[in-house]
This record gives sequence, C-alpha cells and structure tokens, in this order.
Amino acid sequence: MSKVIRLGTRDSELALWQANTVKKQLQALGHKVKLVPVKSTGDLILDKPLYELGITGVFTKTLDVAMINGDIDIAVHSMKDVPTALPEGIVKAAVLKRGNYMDIMAFKDNEEFLGSREGVIATGSLRRQAQWLNRYPTHTVVDLRGNVNRRLEKLYENDWNGAIFAAAGLERIGLEPENTIGLTWMLPAPAQGAIMVVAMEDDEEIREACAQLNHEETDTCVTLEREFLRELEGGCSAPIGALSYINKENIVTLKGVLLNVDGSKKLEAELTAPLGKHQNLGIDCAKSILARGGKRLMTELANAGLEVNVFSTKKLTPPQQLLLNISVNADSDDFIKINPNRISPIILKQPHKNVVFTSKNAVEAVLASRDVAELDFENIYCVGRKTRRLIKNTFGKVTHYENNAKDLANHLVEFIDGTEVTYFHGNLSLEELPSILEENNIEVNAVEAYRTKLSGKAIPKSAKGIMFFSPSNVESYLKENSTDRVAYCIGETTAKAAREHFKEVKVAKIPTVESVIELVNADYRD
Repeated sequence: MSKVIRLGTRDSELALWQANTVKKQLQALGHKVKLVPVKSTGDLILDKPLYELGITGVFTKTLDVAMINGDIDIAVHSMKDVPTALPEGIVKAAVLKRGNYMDIMAFKDNEEFLGSREGVIATGSLRRQAQWLNRYPTHTVVDLRGNVNRRLEKLYENDWNGAIFAAAGLERIGLEPENTIGLTWMLPAPAQGAIMVVAMEDDEEIREACAQLNHEETDTCVTLEREFLRELEGGCSAPIGALSYINKENIVTLKGVLLNVDGSKKLEAELTAPLGKHQNLGIDCAKSILARGGKRLMTELANAGLEVNVFSTKKLTPPQQLLLNISVNADSDDFIKINPNRISPIILKQPHKNVVFTSKNAVEAVLASRDVAELDFENIYCVGRKTRRLIKNTFGKVTHYENNAKDLANHLVEFIDGTEVTYFHGNLSLEELPSILEENNIEVNAVEAYRTKLSGKAIPKSAKGIMFFSPSNVESYLKENSTDRVAYCIGETTAKAAREHFKEVKVAKIPTVESVIELVNADYRD
C-alpha cells in the first residue's frame, strides 16, 4: 500500500504504547504509518450529534469522531473500553494477541489486611469493587481515577492498603510495583488485556491491511465475552466480568459473572463447547444468568437512582430481593432488633410436659441458654412453618403447629394433654394465646425468652407499599412514618395490628416472606 496509514492516538503513556505496538506491526508488513495525536472532541466539528452516531465510549469517542471526520484512518483502543455497539460506519479491523487479562492488587506495606475485618482498597471500577466486596464484605472501597501513573501515585499518597489495576496496563508501560498480588479469583472485564484496531467500514484497503494483524484465538474469545456483555445490556455502570479461553483440546470455555454494586448479590455461569460449535456461548451464558435473577438484578442497577416504591420492615435477603418484579424498586431494613435473654437454668433443667413457641426467636433463645440434649420437652407446640422447621431440625419432633397464635390456642384448648403449658415468648408478644388458654382453665407458665427493641426509621415518602412481618414491625414503623400507604402483611395477627392504622391492608396466603413478596408483585406487575 502506497498510502500512509494515519493512526490516531490519545497522548497517555498507555495509549501511545498501544499505538506504537500497532504501528510497528504494520510497518513490519511493509506499510507506512504515521501517528496522529488527537486531543479532544471539543476541537472537532461534526454534522451530527454524537448520540445520533452511537458514539458512547468515554475513552474512545475522541478517536471515533476524528475517524468519522476523515482526520485519521485507524484508531487503537484497549478493547475493554470499547462499547459493544460501535458507531455507525466504524468496524473492528483487527484484534491483537491478548496480553495479561488478570487484575492485580498493588499494596504498600504488607498483605496482612486481607485477613482483617478492616481494609481500604482503591479502584474506579464497579466490577472490581463488587467482586472485592463480595469476597471481603467488611472492607471499604474508595474511588480511584486518572491514568495509570497518577493512580499509582495516589496509592502512595493516601492511607489505603492497596489499589487494583489491570495487569496488562502496568506491564506495558513498565510500572508494575514490587508488591503485587494477582487476583486470580476476580473475573476480568470482557476483552481485558486485548488491543482492538478499528477502521471505517467503507475503507476496504485499510481494513485488508489491518486484517493481517488479527489474532484468531484472541478474537474468538473476546467476541464471546463482548456478546455476553451485550446480551446482559451492561456497560460501565454494571459490575460484569467475563473470561473465555481455549484449551489444548480445542474446547472453548466462557465464565461470566454479574453482581450488584456492593457485592452482596452475585450470579455466575460457566459453559463449554468444542471450537466450531462455540458461537452461542456468550449469549447462552448471559441467558443463564438472566433466567436465575439476572434480569431483576440488572433492573435494580438501572433503577439505583430511582425512587423507592416499596419498603420492607424486615431486611430482605439477596434471593428474596430477586423474587420481586422488575417494576418494584424496593428497599428494606430491620425495624426490630432481637436480643435473647439468659433463661434460668432452674427452669430449663425441669421436665416440661407441654411447651409452646410462637416464634423462631423464642426457640433460638432457649437453645442459646441450654443444649438441646439437656432439655426435657415432652410435647412441643408452635406457630409458623419456619418455627416448626427449626424445632424439627433441633428437637426432632413437633406435636402440633398452626399458622397463627389464636388457632394454636384453640387447638390446645381442645386437645392438650393436661392443663398446664410452658410458654416461651418475647417481651412484646400478644396476649391472645395466654388469654384464651387461661379462660379455659389452662395454666400458663410464661417465660420471657427474648426482648424485642423497636428500631424503626423514617422511610422515603415515595414508598407506597410497606411490607410487615409482625405486630412489632407495625408498631416500630408507626413511630416515624405515615399510614397513607398499602400494608402487605405476613399473617392475620400482623394484619389485625395494621388495620388499626391503615385503610388498605393485604394478607399473604401463607405466613412466609416469599408469600408477602407475591402480594406485592400482584400490585406491581411488569
């Protein structure tokens, strides 16, 4: 080719290294190449707004604009920074052989903080932040911006334990610190470590020249990773990692991960296929994650800045959060705190013919005070499926259970063996059960097993629905919040307390958190 290839580059040290690498490879093939420094999009004039051309990449749009304007022929990018949808008219011309794809942590003094509850790690990547917090949930992650050189300087200027970098970036400019640890457990960004050359689609001569640089194995792997990313519809705002590789037997593997920002929710997938039958791995891997809660998780990430429309007065677990419909932007917190009492050994050493539990908290308090092997409980009666499950797993038997205290009391009145019960309860437990029993000449020996502390707080005014799981939840909520909302209740006892204050009260079919979530989903359909 007699034409001089104009290679656009930004002026950072890493960008220049990448540009010069491509320049040397093209020159080795007999092409003439000239580096063209490109400053900023503000100095360039376009006939169309950037969004009309699909130019979205923070680190790539300057060069994209220059190429569309005809100022350069090709551009070189860290492939992980390139949006999965290229601007109109621009295409992938080559992918160079992949470098080190791993993330590494640079640390200042020693790595002992990894075994400690306290630790401060710096990174500007949500993906790295989420995976770090998933592994070290008590650590603190601080933001880290700037080019590679400046980020390393900040590590030593600040009181941080370490900072996370792409290994390839540090290696390419010879800046890898002495104290580093390879984070082999952390999935990299899709296409991390790969260099991508882009050109104009209609410039066939330039594309043919660049095609000679393409490394087929790298191209195959990073294409799968980017298809995984595109199928999840994630970008810089979503913590997504992916890695594909081909082994000696020509088996292609793709690993993918999706997390929320604080790392408390994590969905993974891993698929394999023979080379030649691997084309759908990226899409299939993403669909696997989407089908197992990924769709909900992506919506949560997208809705992070939106108003809360449902609030739960009990902290929802990550799996429970994923059960909520996409249109539910929920927040949750524990509105009551449970503190078990130390139950007198004199009480627990005695044999008890009939024992009553109306909550898991009471069972756990008894077990915290004495080993189950030392307890002599002949008949055990309880309220709630989870309480029954805990008793069966620990004591091995449940004489009878009901879904609410009133029904259990009525059963005892009719079927109890004897005229006396030992009732383990909390300080805020309702009087309904002991009242019914005593009215029917059944003696109740009440033992306060735990104390409930109301710890509610003011919730966002945007929340139109409140999830309640006990009368104490309702009482705690009322201390700082209004009642012009829908109350979704776990059972009839909770609903009775809510009806005294709320106009609209809905009751779950069965007394479980999941059933309350079904109530909410019925009102907030996707």
